[in-house]
Amino acid sequence: MKPSSRFRGVALRDLADLKSATAPATRQPTPAASAQGARVRVGREIAGRGGKAVSVIRGLPLGGEELAQLAARLKKLCGAGGGVKSGCIEIQGEHRDRLVSELCKLGFEARRAGG
Repeated sequence: MKPSSRFRGVALRDLADLKSATAPATRQPTPAASAQGARVRVGREIAGRGGKAVSVIRGLPLGGEELAQLAARLKKLCGAGGGVKSGCIEIQGEHRDRLVSELCKLGFEARRAGG
């Protein structure tokens, strides 16, 4: 190791304090009490994507930030990319069964849409 006078690396301080100061408290997205009857549909689309299938989740009664957190959780579950577009979550690939089971575990009334 180089002498301390020549060391140009990054010195990490207490990483736990740094994370708690910069990151807001994360919480699991939960369905709203008024949205228990919301119809969440998980469908499959290929139009406009060069023949590639995308699983699309519509009808989620969540706001923008909660929708983004849920999308990140579902993308990790499926091991795929995706994103949030106009209030819908798009997950790359055919993952409808996996998504429906996870959404039901989270308390949403989710159903498969399409064939």
